[in-house]
Amino acid sequence: MDTFVDSSWYFARFTDPWITREPTDLAAVDGWLPVDQYIGGIEHAILHLLYSRFFTRAMNATGHANVRDGEPFSGLFTQGMVVHETYRAPDGSWVMPAEVRIESEGGTRRAFHVKQGIPIDIGPIEKMSKSKKNTVDPDGIIASYGADTARWFMLSDSPPERDVIWTEEGVQGAARFVQRVWRLVSEVAERPAPAEAATGDSPLRRAAHKTLAAVEENIEALRFNVAVARIYELANALQAALQEARISEGGESDAVVREAARLLVHMIAPMMPHLAEECWQALGCKGLAAEALWPTLDRKLLVEDAITLPVQVNGKKRADVTVARDADQAAIEAAVLSLDAVRRATEGRPVRKIIVVPLRIVNVVA
Repeated sequence: MDTFVDSSWYFARFTDPWITREPTDLAAVDGWLPVDQYIGGIEHAILHLLYSRFFTRAMNATGHANVRDGEPFSGLFTQGMVVHETYRAPDGSWVMPAEVRIESEGGTRRAFHVKQGIPIDIGPIEKMSKSKKNTVDPDGIIASYGADTARWFMLSDSPPERDVIWTEEGVQGAARFVQRVWRLVSEVAERPAPAEAATGDSPLRRAAHKTLAAVEENIEALRFNVAVARIYELANALQAALQEARISEGGESDAVVREAARLLVHMIAPMMPHLAEECWQALGCKGLAAEALWPTLDRKLLVEDAITLPVQVNGKKRADVTVARDADQAAIEAAVLSLDAVRRATEGRPVRKIIVVPLRIVNVVA
């Protein structure tokens, strides 16, 4: 039978793959299905999902399944494709990216055949396909940069529901970040191992735990590119703390720096597992990072000491004011009345009332 037949019910078979007397074990199917999350390209959402729904209804009818409402999947996420430029030789034949050399001059990109030197036409960006030869050999990428680099680039380039444009520059940027993380962790590992765990409130601790909260949220929401962006921010904060320590021999404590590095390793582990395990060992952590419990978030560090509130004058927004989170009414009023934008908006008219909606907005009535 065609492979789509197998792929249309394999999820039910996998609930008990060792059973031999029947295709499925009804108790196992009832316990596991429906599948929580279905992730696939648009062609899967159109074809494979349709076939799976048909097979599930058929198995319900034959007694091989008892899936609620006949729906095999509770959630659907349609991911984008990996796309690349297309290249053609003067005779119209397709040319693979590995056979093309790109030159840029004055903002103009030109392509030439690596071996023959003949000019190559740069075509539109399209889904990678063997027919148009715009594919990139993953073995070559892994041999040059490692599998973690390829993963990191694909997750960081764009939202997962959009297409990923494969570029050599993007892969090189991901490779530089891999090396950067290793250098940061190696520098932290060379510092004295702290006897006690990190405590208190400091800029680096706040940055680390805010990043942890953001990465948790965005991974669960499948916003991997946003999680990656936040990890970049934590790497910047850790690098700044290490640089300050080198210059001033002060700044963040060894415990705080090591905690930030350990959290960084935890957060890259789902996306760059090989690098994470090397870093985990370098920091002296026991076992495997993949088997370690996800770190506990200190939610007290997520609360900002200062807040920014929009300021309206007679119903129109005129400015923003930044005050302490626990500032009282008098302090907020004084800060608002000192703003140049508020003075201009009132134009010398007496202020009749200032209405403060706690943690949300300030209204000035003049």
